Amino acid sequence: MDREELADDVLRAAVRLLGCTVEADTPEGTVAVRLVEVEAYRGADDAASHSFRGRTPRNGVMFGQAGHLYVYFIYGMYFCANITCLRDGEAGAVLLRGGEVVSDLAVAHARRPTARRAADLARGPARLASLLGLGREDNGVDVTDAGSRVRLLGAPPVDPALVRSGPRVGVAAAHDLPWRFWLDGSPGVSPYRPGRGASVGQAKPRK
Repeated sequence: MDREELADDVLRAAVRLLGCTVEADTPEGTVAVRLVEVEAYRGADDAASHSFRGRTPRNGVMFGQAGHLYVYFIYGMYFCANITCLRDGEAGAVLLRGGEVVSDLAVAHARRPTARRAADLARGPARLASLLGLGREDNGVDVTDAGSRVRLLGAPPVDPALVRSGPRVGVAAAHDLPWRFWLDGSPGVSPYRPGRGASVGQAKPRK
């Protein structure tokens, strides 16, 4: 996918990523996931963003070029992955929340043998990152480079009538912002869970 398509505001970049494919080379074989759910995070004006309080060694990738992986560890157990957007120097990223496997299912199940159904292989950000084998060593990888272990493959923009938006999952700060986007009807979309202090949000069609 062309980097310039991602060097855009986080909300437009998030919607543009829906329907695109993230492909990764793993010891079991190549795994590819079509993105069906994402969340946008901006910089200093987004209290839920890792970049809200400025640049640090941990979040530095968010301030760099668009089209790179920002991978972080959460709850002392899981990795989650984002793709950076906006221009170099402006912090922004889109969390990869859910996807549908579009590669060999046998390879995918070998990667995640506890998944009972195909829909569960990449439903949720930790599962998606685990399936693709993403870890701390992948932080900063350029997914627009065809030679990278992890690659972002473009696709035509999805039908706007299929895109839904609502509050982000599990965040208390800025919890009313409808910055989570997903494809209506996809089994790869994760269930909504509000963060502490957040109200339950309703899905809304995109206008």
